[in-house]
Amino acid sequence: MEKKRVVGLVAGRHNGNSEILVKEALMACEEAGLDCILINLFDYNIIPCSGCEGCTMQMGAIATGQQKEYKGCIYKDKDDMDKIINTIQTSDGIIIGCPTYDLGPSALYLLYAHRALAYEVSFRLEIGDLKKNPNLVGGLIAVGGSCHDWQSLALEVLGASMFTQSIQVVDQMMAIRNGRPGNVLLRDEQIAKAREIGQHVAAAIDTPVEERHWLGDPDFGVCPVCHSSLVYPGDPHWDGIEFPFECAVCGCGGDLVKGDDGKYKFVIDPEHGHDRDRNINECRALHLDEIIQTRIEFFGQQELVKEKYKKYKEKQFPSI
Repeated sequence: MEKKRVVGLVAGRHNGNSEILVKEALMACEEAGLDCILINLFDYNIIPCSGCEGCTMQMGAIATGQQKEYKGCIYKDKDDMDKIINTIQTSDGIIIGCPTYDLGPSALYLLYAHRALAYEVSFRLEIGDLKKNPNLVGGLIAVGGSCHDWQSLALEVLGASMFTQSIQVVDQMMAIRNGRPGNVLLRDEQIAKAREIGQHVAAAIDTPVEERHWLGDPDFGVCPVCHSSLVYPGDPHWDGIEFPFECAVCGCGGDLVKGDDGKYKFVIDPEHGHDRDRNINECRALHLDEIIQTRIEFFGQQELVKEKYKKYKEKQFPSI
């Protein structure tokens, strides 16, 4: 029987704090009997997403019967992204380590994450390009030189990028006050937490898909579903659905409820709170419907668009 595999994905320098923590987590996975590989994104060529929308245009065309085969990203054979994604999607788990810049993940990680949109699992399942959900489990590690106040978007953005690949995050950590490479070696509790993340990923891989659940601190974050710390007042969605509050990461809807202890909790609406849950492929695939409807509206008014476009195409400003 082929051994199951965990990928360590690092978006920080070699031998830096992110790589150290991911290696510690992978060692725990290795001890649990899993094969482990490490991908440091600095070693690969990834062309930035051009915003051409070729991927979603094709998916929409297939969904509406105008195209038969999905050919993927326009850069598919021009860089290493296809190789990286195919390796991940044929694995069983992933542990990501990423430094924090300007409150969020590094530009290198975002370069990877935005190109991964062309490989969106729920969309590809919807159009028949992907025959089987890979059902990966994940662990997230955000690393910064300061505390939570200077990493306030790090885990949230990492978490938001997991839905594209249908990865179920079972644990995550924020490694704080690690300003220089190797700084984390002075933080025994952070090394121990990275090891625990590896153990949790290994345990989740060995658990039936329908029984997998969050294995980290139950009180981590605000959202009880994805454990994000970002909840905001809800706005109407494209199809009219609206919640008093919703999670900025997973999209679950509910309300803030004050408990007897005086603390507020984000309570998911028991009837419709998961209607936009990005953890659920079928719910996330509704976004493809939104894209298709928006596109139909746009192409149905091309004469008006062309007329209004003239003002901006003809106007030129000096550059540098």
